[in-house]
Amino acid sequence: MPYFDAASSAPLHPVARQALLAALDEGWADPSRLYREGRRARLLLDAAREAAAEAVGCRPDELVFTASGTAAVHSGVAGALAGRRRVGQRLVVSAVEHSSVLHSATAHQERGGSVVEVPVVRTGRVDAAEFAGALTGDTALACLQSANHEVGTVQPVGEVAEACRAAGVPLLVDAAQSLAWGPVEGAWSLLAASAHKWGGPSGVGLLAVRKGVRFASQLPLDERESGRSPGFENLPAIVAAAAALRAVHAEAAQEAVRLRELTERIRSRVPELVPDVEVVGDPERRLPHLVTFSCLYVDGESLLHELDRAGFSVSSGSSCTSSTLTPSHVLKAMGVLSEGNVRVSLPMGTAADDVERFLGVLPGAVAAVREKLEAPGAATAGTAAGSLVVDALGRRCPIPVIELAKVIGDVPVGGTVTVLSDDEAARLDIPAWCEMRGQEFVREDPADRGAAYVVRRVS
Repeated sequence: MPYFDAASSAPLHPVARQALLAALDEGWADPSRLYREGRRARLLLDAAREAAAEAVGCRPDELVFTASGTAAVHSGVAGALAGRRRVGQRLVVSAVEHSSVLHSATAHQERGGSVVEVPVVRTGRVDAAEFAGALTGDTALACLQSANHEVGTVQPVGEVAEACRAAGVPLLVDAAQSLAWGPVEGAWSLLAASAHKWGGPSGVGLLAVRKGVRFASQLPLDERESGRSPGFENLPAIVAAAAALRAVHAEAAQEAVRLRELTERIRSRVPELVPDVEVVGDPERRLPHLVTFSCLYVDGESLLHELDRAGFSVSSGSSCTSSTLTPSHVLKAMGVLSEGNVRVSLPMGTAADDVERFLGVLPGAVAAVREKLEAPGAATAGTAAGSLVVDALGRRCPIPVIELAKVIGDVPVGGTVTVLSDDEAARLDIPAWCEMRGQEFVREDPADRGAAYVVRRVS
């Protein structure tokens, strides 16, 4: 069964498996001890740190291993903010950062700090000049991912890092999605990543803090990992993570070209094979292995189940797959369609035949879900000549948009349809539908329940 969700967790690299098994035999002792077994463990830990630092592009004594990528982010954000407390309490982040960064930002606000979110354009990319404009004299830290986890858009880290350097503000980069493909460009100050994203074992992250960056760890004091990651090191997993990172870097150049061709095939052919699809993310400045698209009139959870039954493992940022029933904050910030969202992220070594089979299965899977949802739903009632009201209250995505699409032809050109909905995704999906179908989104009005979305028929 083809696994197309490497952005969530890449399969364990064969080199990592070999290193893990070997380290279980040789690296079980405490690397802080001076006896023979401890010295052997210390040699393994030092070698892993050197290999990881070389791949990251930093000094070995600037890098520590953590329990996860999320732990690395939380420790990095909190430590950098604490180290620059005298400068100010302003934190600048992009609107599409990973949830670990945004959770850290929320915690910072709860402690009395301020957070500024820099918006992105429709491709999911921040404007470097706009990001630079958010850096003020009291900014303690800025955060910008190297590439987006959901849509693959590569951010202008080099330009932003230069702006941060000029402003005297350290920049923390979440490099979880991009580090497998090579070091992060630019003069960043802190960097976090997670081993399971590049084919290492889960439970290992890394945090790099450049020399000269003011940093005060907020974790309990511990003699291990420079006091920045307390607890006994998971040495076998660390050794395997470093081995995997070195291995994927050796393969990255060739695989990047090959996988980019495969994801470009998906980007170009999905709109041809499936009607009413929006491919999202930057078409050029993107990760080579990741492509994301959204399908109108589709329940994202049902579509993922259909694809799973067909043998394909993919993920989604659709609100229909979320326990909170709210659309992905990334898709929301981009202002793109969220319903029926599918993220395809190809592991290294993915066969071209598997991509072709996916493209063969997808149209039928989408059609099956749409057929199930096309049954008559909410009632409609005309309120005046040239206007119509669709009551979609209590109906979840993509029903409000489906009902809108059913009745837009029932009003004359220039007439309006008002959709009543209490589904959070409607705030994003109805304007996105209008842009895709050439209709005019007029406004969103408050209502007793949810909101009233007014759409004018243009053609």
